[in-house]
Amino acid sequence: MNGQFTISSQIPDNLLSNRLTLDAMKLLRHIITIVCLVATFIANAGEQLTTKAKYVVNQPTNAELQLLQGTWEGAVVGDKSHEKITVTITGNSFHFHRDTNFWFDTTITLPAGTDPKQLHATIKGCPPSQDVSLGQVVRAFFKIEDGTLTLATIGDGAEETPKSFEAAGTRYELRKVQPQKKNTQPPMQRIRKGVEP
Repeated sequence: MNGQFTISSQIPDNLLSNRLTLDAMKLLRHIITIVCLVATFIANAGEQLTTKAKYVVNQPTNAELQLLQGTWEGAVVGDKSHEKITVTITGNSFHFHRDTNFWFDTTITLPAGTDPKQLHATIKGCPPSQDVSLGQVVRAFFKIEDGTLTLATIGDGAEETPKSFEAAGTRYELRKVQPQKKNTQPPMQRIRKGVEP
């Protein structure tokens, strides 16, 4: 004390424990960040596997959907009036048309593992006289044999599903319509000897 200053290198205990707590918190924050990143990668890997698995499961369904593509025309089996029914399927869009008062725009799914094969159509558009149908799901059996698409309604799922086409409700038999080829060639001109066109 005789005029000299002494510098103490001792850090008080409470500051030392705060410093250790701060270092521990920084380390814990880094560990939590790493755990979150690893969990995210694992979750994304699981989603990718699930998506791939769904694709593999849906491959037969996609092949079946491909067979349905196009325009089909026919009538209700047993209908004496023989009113023409037209069904156009593009992708998973299914358009059913009988007349201006009875048509439906739907989105279809083909549930896997059903026998007979099933088609579920969710109604997205219809004429005003049928607007109570919007959002309803129409279920039907379907098969394609000898170029004929047979659709048979099977109810809305509230009742027991019939086991065969014969036991199902309204049945439609439709044949695929070949698209009209547009003639891109100019009309042929007749050329006769001595006569110019």
